[in-house]
Amino acid sequence: MPVLNFKGKTAVENFHHAVPHYVLEFDPALSELPKGRKPSLDGNLIIEGDNLLALKALLPTHAGKVKCIYIDPPYNTGNEGWIYNDNLTQPQFKEWIGRVVGKEGEDACRHDKWCCMMYPRLRVLRDLLREDGVIFVSVDDIECARLKLMLDEVFGEDAFVANLIWKARQFPDARATTGVSTDHEYILVYGRGGDTRLRGGERDKSKYSNPDGDPRGDWMSRSILGLADASARPNLHYPITEPGSGREFHPPPDTGWRYQRSKMREKVADGRILFPARASGRPREKVFLEELETAFPGFPSIIDDVYTAHGTAEVGRILGNGAFPFPKPSALIRLLLAQATSGGDLVLDSFAGSGTTAHAVLALNAEDEGGRRFILVQMARENEADSAEDRNVCASIAAERVRRVISGYADRKSGTQVPPMGGSFTYARLGPPLLGDHRNWGETLPSYEDLAKYVFFTDTGTHLDPKRMKPKSGKIGEHAETSYYLLYDPGAKEGAALDQRVLDTLAKDKNPRKVVYCEKVWVHREDLLSMRSEIGEVRTMQLPFQVRGS
Repeated sequence: MPVLNFKGKTAVENFHHAVPHYVLEFDPALSELPKGRKPSLDGNLIIEGDNLLALKALLPTHAGKVKCIYIDPPYNTGNEGWIYNDNLTQPQFKEWIGRVVGKEGEDACRHDKWCCMMYPRLRVLRDLLREDGVIFVSVDDIECARLKLMLDEVFGEDAFVANLIWKARQFPDARATTGVSTDHEYILVYGRGGDTRLRGGERDKSKYSNPDGDPRGDWMSRSILGLADASARPNLHYPITEPGSGREFHPPPDTGWRYQRSKMREKVADGRILFPARASGRPREKVFLEELETAFPGFPSIIDDVYTAHGTAEVGRILGNGAFPFPKPSALIRLLLAQATSGGDLVLDSFAGSGTTAHAVLALNAEDEGGRRFILVQMARENEADSAEDRNVCASIAAERVRRVISGYADRKSGTQVPPMGGSFTYARLGPPLLGDHRNWGETLPSYEDLAKYVFFTDTGTHLDPKRMKPKSGKIGEHAETSYYLLYDPGAKEGAALDQRVLDTLAKDKNPRKVVYCEKVWVHREDLLSMRSEIGEVRTMQLPFQVRGS
């Protein structure tokens, strides 16, 4: 398989292993939670901070749990003002760190820097993805070829699913210097393994039934919302009247209906439109299994009818004009998520920008009551403009947008009140490194639970259930007939030790193997070997020096 070489690759190939684990600290004031609920890692999550550090911090609790990843990294156009900040210690990186990545003529290492930034992040993203998971990566012509080779290397050539083409520009670019208006971008799609496919072209017949005895047979309902706002497709924005009751249902201002008025009238008359019991609900459409049996197209590789301009208008309606440059429209992400997720799935976006992915998750949940969850990661400031304006993109743009979508907001253009979609999220920031620099404790000691999660994950590759921890005895969990112990008290003046009292506890543990993390060992290795028949095989790991990197 051809591989991509770039300056610094040898240093970044395993850089994700060397990145220290950081603690995530919750900010209740910026969280959007129901009264009485405490911030946690279990639900929707918005993390402020460097995305490589944040992704590494998620590994002990979320590795192998993410069903769908969507990322929209810098396209490396030379106009973005993004800054290379990964703190690699090799001399070849010293001149890169903290500097804006410029255009090709200004920066001979421009593409190398982009690859060095992306490679370790892709490695950690792969670890977070489920075995049946899917990753979507937006890119344009500048880095598409290099990104494809990196994804082939990290995920495997056989994990490639598709290269989708998105018609991002609605109208030709009159400023095109080459005489060609570049109207498209790409979305590279990979799975975790070699048998991944999107939902298009595959039908789950278990979702079809006939609860109302319709003579046309089994059916399922689907959304009749479209993808275009009123300015782009005014003919798709009109009220639908329910026969009999006369109730009127209006589409959201940023989507419209799927069908024109005359087609919708036919479907209403034919009993194909299902009207909700609640006035705040949305009508849906009956889709009959028998009618789809002979011709069911796959998901199209070319995505049309939703443009960058829609994303700009969408953010303008929520936050005001100019709040964020060139955001992706939530309708685009909703299309992708509908192809790769279902009820309860976890969606991750580590280049969150204005929070479009969370908006798409909430919108899709409002349509099908799917209960999907999201994790957003966004730096507070990612370019010179953010720093100059003292703008926290994560707090004031991404989190604020999601908050308004959850709670409802007044449309900045029309003044109409957009109803709430519901939901919640915990806001977190990267705290201090878990173990300090050079694997010393550092000034701030990690909590017992944080350290327990970390050592259990790094040793077993599985997640620790905090409810099963027994801090009094030190036992934190079991895996593969092995018991794990953590002897540690951040409030104690002296480090916890493996001594005779602990050996008595180990003797009562029926598992044949024990791993004990502790700060001191007061038992000779020979004594542990001689007591093997009584207490089983014991492996000691001294804190903090023998905590292994994941």
